Amino acid sequence: MNQQNPSPMVEHIRPHRRVDGSGFEGRKIPISGIFEKEPLLLIPDDIPQEPVNLLVHFHGDESVVAHAMAENKGWAAVVVNLGNGSSAYGVPLVNPENFDSLLLAVNKQITKPIGKIYLSGFSAGYGAVRAILKTRNYELIEGVLLLDGLHAGYVPAQTPMARGGQIDNKDLAAFKKLAADAVKGSKTFVFTHSSIFPGTFVSTTECADFLLEATGILREPVLREGPLGMQQLGVSVEGNFKILAFAGNTAPDHIDHLHGLFHFLRLLEDEN
Repeated sequence: MNQQNPSPMVEHIRPHRRVDGSGFEGRKIPISGIFEKEPLLLIPDDIPQEPVNLLVHFHGDESVVAHAMAENKGWAAVVVNLGNGSSAYGVPLVNPENFDSLLLAVNKQITKPIGKIYLSGFSAGYGAVRAILKTRNYELIEGVLLLDGLHAGYVPAQTPMARGGQIDNKDLAAFKKLAADAVKGSKTFVFTHSSIFPGTFVSTTECADFLLEATGILREPVLREGPLGMQQLGVSVEGNFKILAFAGNTAPDHIDHLHGLFHFLRLLEDEN
């Protein structure tokens, strides 16, 4: 994805609270031999005997995921950080065998049976999620959580819609399929987005609008406080497909979505 135009905005309205993972008690196990950078497996000490949910999270500090594990019982997680930009995440996951190897390594470490497998991606991490959804492993995935991370290219390149550009539909095809399946209830798809406008590529707001139009769902305006002081502006729900819109056009507003993982994770099991 192209370099974005950085937002010149600075604001001090919202508190932008942060989590640190200090409440996590359990094992942290590096997984070697799959990617250039080792993923980290988080296994809480109080993991239950029954099948556990596995979250494979792409992009973001492990302490944030550890906090989410401490706040939500019945989960284990793998944190995968591969670099900057969606291609750094997408390219290694084009080969489905890499994801297969990751799951095999996790199974060797978790003595409890794994039930449902979920993917989450913050910011550029959506690149890995998209790559996985385009492979045979789509059938393995119970649901997806995107945290202010879903973009596409403009056609012509770097030409915003206000200047006559269009969204490159092929960049969002995998998520359009996922949204349709979530509406039907066979998958779960939760997508949170800020109001940041990158300028040179499609914003998360525009991607949300694309998916809503594709599924025939309307936005419902709301005004309520979100996790850690975030300000929610809209909600769209149909079946197991949920889009939550939030205020903010600054870097801290973007990071808010990552630190809210512990809260948004609960929506994956909150089926209608």
